[in-house]
Amino acid sequence: MATRKVDYFKYDELTWDVVASLPRDTPLVLPLGSGYDLDLLADQLANPSRIGILPAFPFGWRGSGLDIPEAVFFPYLLNLMDSLRDDGFSRVYCLAPQGIDPQGQFIARESALFLRQPHQSRNEAKTFLPADSERGKVILMPIGHTEQHGYHLPLCVDTVIIDSIAKGAADKMPTRSFALPVMPYGVSTHRASFAATMNAGGRAFEDFWGAVIDGLVGRGFDRFYLMSGHGGNMSFLVNIVKYAGERHRRIFCATAFLHTSGRIGAEALEKYRTSPIGGMGHAGELETSYMLHLRPDLCQMERVVDETDFVSTPDYYMDWIEGGSLVANPPWDDDTKTGAYGAGSHGTAEKGRLWLEAAINEKADHVEQIHEQHERREKRRNEGFGLWGKFGA
Repeated sequence: MATRKVDYFKYDELTWDVVASLPRDTPLVLPLGSGYDLDLLADQLANPSRIGILPAFPFGWRGSGLDIPEAVFFPYLLNLMDSLRDDGFSRVYCLAPQGIDPQGQFIARESALFLRQPHQSRNEAKTFLPADSERGKVILMPIGHTEQHGYHLPLCVDTVIIDSIAKGAADKMPTRSFALPVMPYGVSTHRASFAATMNAGGRAFEDFWGAVIDGLVGRGFDRFYLMSGHGGNMSFLVNIVKYAGERHRRIFCATAFLHTSGRIGAEALEKYRTSPIGGMGHAGELETSYMLHLRPDLCQMERVVDETDFVSTPDYYMDWIEGGSLVANPPWDDDTKTGAYGAGSHGTAEKGRLWLEAAINEKADHVEQIHEQHERREKRRNEGFGLWGKFGA
């Protein structure tokens, strides 16, 4: 067992500049699930002085309770590990239950990067995720991300916020919805601009979530809501919804632009915000307020830097509810020196509480709309509406 004290730190609770300053031989470990023996992990890594633990990957591997094909699962995972290696880290590992072995020519070469432990009872699914008893509910799929949020907020902002919103909606409507464990990894096409940001890769992301929906449809689930806390996920989530609707004609699968941005959320933003347009793009007033309410221990308000000098034109600018008809992806380095787009100094815990309440109400309203859409469409189908009467299912 470990012979000296090891400092285990949570990677996603750091700020990006702290990650940028870490020695590049610091071991970084991405676990599949939880319940691992950290002393054994230290022994496996030859007892370094520090080990960074990344957010646990919640499901997808064999035995996780929500399995997807390995050819889809492993590229997603390996893209995340490559993000760390691209940042210069030389000791990047996946901590997995014993028996998880990458297969295939492309994936097998990475096998040495997998550390395995034998007794993972907490990772051995006793029932399917979600349980079959949850059929008929809207399955909420919260997807956050692990990425930079300026000098004053940690990497876990998107995950903390969307997890709280999804849990709040599921608690508000327990007979109408069920929330999967939050996914802490999404897509960042601007990954290279600032250290510490992860990237699952757009194609791998789409394949992964498409496979999750495929598997759940095969088990009898028919209503899905992909909920994102990270803007970089959005265009890919739209594609996933389109693929799912094409493949599975008797389901209703939906997404929405982020959170706190629909009818209910937009009204609450306008009511309580104090920053002008441009103050809520990223790590600004909104996300800072959420974190001051949900995780004030991770906020460093003495380090906040307001940056609102976005290169704006009438049809292209940055705010939480983005405006204009132009879609583009210029380097973040053009518009921010610290990683923030917005006015974090305007954030308060009370605003965070009010906006969280609005976001939960908005998602609960969406759940009801998804139920109504599915039920009314099924009624038409079963009555033989249009071509359904001629060709059936």
